[in-house]
Amino acid sequence: MPDPIPPPSPTAPDVVVVGAGLAGLAATWTLLDHGARVTVVDGGPPGRATSHVAAGMLAPVVEAEPDHPEQLALGLAALRAWPGFAERLAAAAGRSLPIRRQGTLAVARDRDEAEALTRFAAVRDRLGVPVRPLLPSAARRLEPALAPTLRAALDVPDDHAVDPRAVVAALVDAVVAGGGRLRTGSAVARVLVDHDRDRATGVALADGTTIAAGAVLVAAGPWSGAIDGLPEEARLPVRPVKGQLLLLRDPDGPGLVERVLRFGSGYLVPRDDGRYVLGATSEEQGFDRSTTAGAVHDLLRDGAELVPGLLELRIEETLAGLRPTTPDGLAAIGRSGALDGLWWCTGHHRNGVLLASLSGPLLAAAVGLGRADPALDPLRRSVDPRRLEPAATPTPTLEQPRA
Repeated sequence: MPDPIPPPSPTAPDVVVVGAGLAGLAATWTLLDHGARVTVVDGGPPGRATSHVAAGMLAPVVEAEPDHPEQLALGLAALRAWPGFAERLAAAAGRSLPIRRQGTLAVARDRDEAEALTRFAAVRDRLGVPVRPLLPSAARRLEPALAPTLRAALDVPDDHAVDPRAVVAALVDAVVAGGGRLRTGSAVARVLVDHDRDRATGVALADGTTIAAGAVLVAAGPWSGAIDGLPEEARLPVRPVKGQLLLLRDPDGPGLVERVLRFGSGYLVPRDDGRYVLGATSEEQGFDRSTTAGAVHDLLRDGAELVPGLLELRIEETLAGLRPTTPDGLAAIGRSGALDGLWWCTGHHRNGVLLASLSGPLLAAAVGLGRADPALDPLRRSVDPRRLEPAATPTPTLEQPRA
């Protein structure tokens, strides 16, 4: 295999990464660990876009679509990788990175949601991921703040949570400590392409600066598919899906609920310091990031129906973020098939925090860095960006497990 990142000059970076969110920073940290010289470029501070709004659920069992085995397999592998990832990251960054391991309760507020939980449990059991049904009384013994009108619950003990803002801060420290260069304050205006060689050769910034590089890694979240300079045949169909949520704080500290609560299309995620993330809407609104009174009303109404004590909490932030979403709901991590020197790490949809533990290793495997790990091969194929390119033919993905 040819050198995957031929440097354009002895002083230029091997890779320029477009985007300093969780995906870009996690991939950068892995590339640095493999000896690459990396510059990360972002128009704003690291992690202040989609990553800043993420709830932080490490929850492949409840977050994967019911009949999407590829998504579930990828999420379960990422969850297994998270403890080691967190331990290494904490050591590299010189700061602790706690994981909340209390688990998740999937709960139903009415008969329709209870029937949906029954179907959900059946699908998970068929896919080999059993969950434990609970009577409402048993669920309330675990979480006394739950409303007495609760209809049903499922215990998912291995789904966890982490604070994404803490993960971003640790990744920034680890990247800097590993010799990476962070360049923020000027967005990437376009990708530079040598059309004679059909190769990406760097980026031009909005301030007029150009950065030459051996490879360009696009990790710009929902903006990944809209970057100028790329030929149409090399673009990926990544679209934004808006999510609004609330950050609440209990002035009396933590303890209202200990587990992540998942209900209908919403969730309540506790933090260690008495904050709670209540979310989230799912809206096809383009790149609009405004927060609306209607969304705040609906989130509080639905959350309080489940946990009445939420109405005593203080609203600390109203937030809206854009989930980077592909047509098949899977991330795009690896090489472009249409343009040499172009790599992708985007399209993580609702699972950017969860997949932070695997994004770097999957990218490294796809571009030929480090020792090959056969265990990553089926996962790498499922997120291969070439499946999404305009001229792509369908690529093999993980097989549906037999019932």
